[in-house]
Amino acid sequence: MTTISAETSLTRLAFQIRPPVARIGLNHPPLNVIDIPMMEELARALTEVEARPDVSMILLTGEGKGFSAGVDVAAHTPDKVPEMLTKFHTVIRSLVASKKVTIAAVHGNCLGGGAELAMVCDIVITTDAATWGFPEIKLGCYPPVACTALAALIGQRRAAELILTGKCISGTDAANITLANRSVPVDSLVATVEETVAQLFPLSPAALAVTKKAIYAWDAAHFDKGLARAEKIYLEELMKTNDAQEGVQAFMEKREPRWSGK
Repeated sequence: MTTISAETSLTRLAFQIRPPVARIGLNHPPLNVIDIPMMEELARALTEVEARPDVSMILLTGEGKGFSAGVDVAAHTPDKVPEMLTKFHTVIRSLVASKKVTIAAVHGNCLGGGAELAMVCDIVITTDAATWGFPEIKLGCYPPVACTALAALIGQRRAAELILTGKCISGTDAANITLANRSVPVDSLVATVEETVAQLFPLSPAALAVTKKAIYAWDAAHFDKGLARAEKIYLEELMKTNDAQEGVQAFMEKREPRWSGK
């Protein structure tokens, strides 16, 4: 077993490489909130894995009670948003561009940025009872990755409903609308994931990498341009509204937001 070097020791991830699989576990209890240090660690881990020719799969999981409750709300303030978007979307772009087959194993909460991390993986297996959602609208914000790519996965109307209402759905429903490949009972998650790994294990890493490139050849350019546009609107329009700042402030102060419509 090979672990990440001491020079790049990790405090937010459980990371191990056992070729041909690299396992990356979000490990920031209690909710695996994705803060900027976790984003930086994810970027480092993914860079290391991508350079390994003996690795053909990346398994992304959440340690503890859930996958992830999403990106740190404190990072949504106007002074932190540019750095947050840049670093989080660096991780997203790394996953999308990866030559490895990416597998997300989801249990518990899979919300906001956590759901965005999972949804851009090639194969997504969720527990029936997992909770999926994009609740950013309730903070007066929106999820740029979901705004860019969710419609391609589940259809425009379903994507619009989830993003505009911020409602949550079960893992069973996530699989039914193809947000996940399949849902399984919680005690079957590990076995189902390992079965998927076993199916990929004997295959050529080179063939898998080239096939992934072919599968996403059409969407790749559209995704990159779309995400850049979603970032621009977020920074130049959304973050200049009073409501976006009020939503984040209200959450931090544990009160209901007072929307001004401006």
